[in-house]
Order: sequence, then C-alpha cells, then structure tokens
Amino acid sequence: MLTKVLIVNGSPRIEKSNTTFVITPFMEGMKKAGASVEMIYTKKLKILPCIGCFKCWGETIGECFIQDDMQELYPKLKEVDILIIATPVYSPLPGEIQNLLNRLVPLIEPLLEFRQGRTRAKCHDDVNISKMLAVVVGGWWEIENLDLVVKIVEEVSETYTIEFSGAILRPHAYFLRDESETSKLILKKLEDVGFKLIKEGILDKTDLAFVSQPLVKKEEYIERGNRNYLKRKSEQN
Repeated sequence: MLTKVLIVNGSPRIEKSNTTFVITPFMEGMKKAGASVEMIYTKKLKILPCIGCFKCWGETIGECFIQDDMQELYPKLKEVDILIIATPVYSPLPGEIQNLLNRLVPLIEPLLEFRQGRTRAKCHDDVNISKMLAVVVGGWWEIENLDLVVKIVEEVSETYTIEFSGAILRPHAYFLRDESETSKLILKKLEDVGFKLIKEGILDKTDLAFVSQPLVKKEEYIERGNRNYLKRKSEQN
C-alpha cells in the first residue's frame, strides 16, 4: 500500500532555508522507499490565526469557518499517513506554522478522556494520520535549544492520539553547508533515515544521534560567530 506523507515546512526562508537543506535528503529517502511525498511551505500560504470560537466542535463539526488556504489543506491532512512538521527554532516557532498547528483543531473529535493524568481526544474517523514527527533545525550550538519545539509537536500528536515517531534534530544547522566529510555523511544518513521510516516504520535512535552530532567544537562555534558579526559591524561603521 502506498504511504502518503505530507511535510509542512515552516521556515520563512522557504527553499533557501536550512530547514529545507536538512529535509531534502530525508524526503528523497522516503521517495526512494516508494512513498508519495508532498512538501508545502507555510510562508506561501494564507493561514489566519485560530480565534478560539470552537464552531468546529459545535455549529459546524469538523469544519473551520475561516476562509483561507487551510480550506484546501484540510483534505490533504485527512488523507496522509504521516504528517511531518519541519521548522526552525524561533521563539519558539515561526508565526505561520504556529497558526497552522492551532488551526488543526477541526480534525479533533472532542470526545475527551484522561490518559496518564492528561486530557486527550482523538481525530475524526475521516482523518487517516497514523504517525507524526518533527524535523527541527536551530542556529545555536547545543541540541537542547531544540527541545521546546519538539515538545510542542509531541504534545499536538498526543492530544490528537497520533503516534509521535520522534524527531530529527540538527543544531548549528548552517555548518552543515561547509561540505566537510562529516556533513556529507550526515546528508547521506538523512536519506537513509527517510528510507527506513517508510520501509520499517521507525526512526532509529543511532541514526538520529549521528544526524545530530556536533560539526564543530563549541569554542570554534563561538569564535566564528563572533568574528563574523564583528566583521560585519566594522564594515558598517
């Protein structure tokens, strides 16, 4: 059976972004494994904020009354098997992808229950999503800088009773463009991770650790970052 995957790319820098740079080999791996993969950029869509009216839970169950590009996106969301949230770390998320996550509420059937001390629901029967995962990139050196964004995506998946399959994390992501031997190996590993996700249904922890490994020592990271900034600053004075 064909696995359908939808990648929601939340980077405002769209095709030129580090998010896209990381997600591209991962996406190619999924395609090589036989999946149907589509990527959308939230920056290219008109997605208005949720206003918390909950009409989608009452007056028009399962339907949002806001007329914007989400109306075309809802059918795609319902039919995919795997939903991937790919985003850079802002504070903590770019605005467009935060709007999209908030606007997923019509997918919920609000028959509530407690699980492990938390209020949870599930998706309507016409929502096919079985797995959700995150691809998170950041500029800071440490991987812990990505934790909050991962927690947000995990919380969404648990609230909707969708399996959270894990997260692909790439701190100091722009160093991946240095074309070092390690960078090339990481990009190849990302393709392998995508292939394995479709064929085996898992994100292997060893593979994820390889993808997230430091590309430079933190002292070099600080030195290079400060040097580049001070150079630009001096050029403007």
